[in-house]
Amino acid sequence: MARFADIIIDITHEKVDRPFQYRIPDALQGEITVGCQVDVPFGRGDQIRSGYVVGLSDTPSYDPERLKEILKVHAGTVSAGSQLIKVAWWMKERYGSTMNQALKTVLPVKQQVKQKESRWLCCSADREELMRQIKEAARKKYRARERLLRAFLDVERISYEMATQQLNITASTLKPLLAQKVLRLDSSVCYRDPTRLLLTGRAELDGSGALSESGPSIQLWLNEEQQQVVDSICGQYDEGIRRTYLLHGITGSGKTEVYMGLIDHVRARGGQVIVLIPEIALTYQTVLRFYRRFGDQVSFINSKLSAGERYDQFERARKGEVQIMIGPRSALFTPFCRLGLIVIDEEHEGAYKSETMPRYHAREVAEYMAASSGASLVLGSATPSVESYTKALQGVYGYYKIARRAKKDSVLPRVQVVDMRRELKEGNRSIFSGALQSLMEEKLEKREQIMLFLNRRGYSRFLSCRSCGEAIRCPHCDVTLTFHQDGRLVCHYCGYQIMRPPSCPVCGSPYLAPFGTGTQKIEAQVKEAFPKARVLRMDLDTTSKKGGHEKILTAFADHEADILIGTQMIVKGHDLPAVTLVGILAADLSLYAPDFRCGERTFQLLTQAAGRAGRDARAGDVVIQTYSPEHYCIAAAAAQDYEGFYQKEMEYRRLLRYPPSCALMTLLAGSPKEEMAQKAMELAQAAIGDCLKMMTERDADIQMIGPVNAAIYKLNDIYRKILYMKCENYAILIQIRDHIEEGLKKQGWSDKLSFQFDLS
Repeated sequence: MARFADIIIDITHEKVDRPFQYRIPDALQGEITVGCQVDVPFGRGDQIRSGYVVGLSDTPSYDPERLKEILKVHAGTVSAGSQLIKVAWWMKERYGSTMNQALKTVLPVKQQVKQKESRWLCCSADREELMRQIKEAARKKYRARERLLRAFLDVERISYEMATQQLNITASTLKPLLAQKVLRLDSSVCYRDPTRLLLTGRAELDGSGALSESGPSIQLWLNEEQQQVVDSICGQYDEGIRRTYLLHGITGSGKTEVYMGLIDHVRARGGQVIVLIPEIALTYQTVLRFYRRFGDQVSFINSKLSAGERYDQFERARKGEVQIMIGPRSALFTPFCRLGLIVIDEEHEGAYKSETMPRYHAREVAEYMAASSGASLVLGSATPSVESYTKALQGVYGYYKIARRAKKDSVLPRVQVVDMRRELKEGNRSIFSGALQSLMEEKLEKREQIMLFLNRRGYSRFLSCRSCGEAIRCPHCDVTLTFHQDGRLVCHYCGYQIMRPPSCPVCGSPYLAPFGTGTQKIEAQVKEAFPKARVLRMDLDTTSKKGGHEKILTAFADHEADILIGTQMIVKGHDLPAVTLVGILAADLSLYAPDFRCGERTFQLLTQAAGRAGRDARAGDVVIQTYSPEHYCIAAAAAQDYEGFYQKEMEYRRLLRYPPSCALMTLLAGSPKEEMAQKAMELAQAAIGDCLKMMTERDADIQMIGPVNAAIYKLNDIYRKILYMKCENYAILIQIRDHIEEGLKKQGWSDKLSFQFDLS
């Protein structure tokens, strides 16, 4: 047994961001494993700190007499496992975080949660005695007791929750029946099952609320293109070839069926599978499709689950009771011991990039995990990221393309691009172009469904004074407050909100007016223009509660509404056969964002939105309303021409030295004091200069831009400065990052402000 343990102290601080070795006392031998959490004496004062075991050894690195002993193992903590420890270390080195930050990322569930108890009421009496008890309860007019006993004429047991909630039975009613041993109360530990809750009320549940066993019997049918992809990848898998593949399939081409074919093959060989999806809104549809195929081997994780539900799903995965885990980024860290396949659906989505330290990209981490676990990685998209497509062209990734839709008679929709400048000249000041208005009337008359997409929530974008022109801004962030129909003004960055003031806070004028358009305002105008239409709105405000996404999507899928209005979450991956018209109300909103990827994201968003229309035999129509119809991103999206878009986009990237033609590192410094953020950037610039002096002329081909104010300069009372560095050699940028961090530590600035490094 190992006698020494390497431990990362649970302090998110660079000065202790390294392993410390401790002796394992005899009393704890056998309890210490890689990934477990322990208490140890730390520092000169021997303060008790918690930490994670990241390694075990029989050989001390220092004088064993001077090593301190581990005090105790945390009961009930979830062990990270040696594989996830390796992933955390790689993320720390790659993305410049502390080891603790990386560990907390790969441990989505860190503490054991009390197990759920399932309780059942069972009838102990024979039928003759049960009838006697029913007659006695009726004679004494014990209505609740009679109601409960009669329920046992048809079933052998009833869940305690059903008895108390649906039959309205109280503890006082149960007490005499339990005392007389007419009934007994059985209990057992059970898992919290979010899959059951998600599918409640659907065909996948039987009458008692239990999961039906009919799901896995659903047959998988693949067309020729789909089968070729599955056969090729599976053939390589059987040969021991594990690599990353890009599956480039147009919208509606049946990429999910390809995933299922691959999963069938991997599971038959004992492998486990992680399926990543970018949006919580996709959870219901994805889990439903996978459950129909694989039954209770499927589970899912997302941020809407309770701590107990999340814990139970990871426990089921750890014990091998589920083989397929579905979810957003955090599902990547499912503790599978026989990982055989990772699938990243809609791999182009920005949701796969973490906004907190470590600022990892799920695609990159998945590549590392697949390589170190002997698993294959499949990236699927109708609009692949420029980075992934470039690697596919270079032969780094395997590449497969599916060029036609999977459903018979389903074709890509007809697309119209409407120049809103011309609409304005012709006197149309409505948010609906003439073409969109006409098509909406036609589709409603045919009882077909419509989706209207706007990349903004709220009622109006901001509230402004018509006298002095000042907009009402967030006092903590450098942004205007979003105006909502209920009178609230909300900052969607820090959460600050106030009610609409009666007058301008700057000049006192009562003339405050809303400007811009949001989803709430679109909803109001649609109801006014089409009073007979049934309308649903889906954005962050209407889906904030647990189950909000599923409730809205289920209602729309069941044709309880004619028009669905929403933000990005409605245009990503949903398969709604009755939708024959998609209206994109403001295609330019993302086109001029302060981000070199804004053109790519606009193309992806428009192409994905257009792909929601006409996914069945009925023809689909798409109307793209824009003030820039000549822009190559919009023209390519209208034509569903990915290759044409890619060529134009790469010309721009090469010219301006942006990824993937060049590596880019972003340094973001933040401080509550403006002058401190500026001073930190000056120190960083000096460190970069020192680093460049030590490099050869070829290695030092680095372009530095800034420092400048960040796009949102003040965020949650933090002033933010940003600095960009470009270099063709990725490794050089990592060296510079490490040199900057070392210089900031020596100056003592690491304690005074926050730094974020982002490598692209």
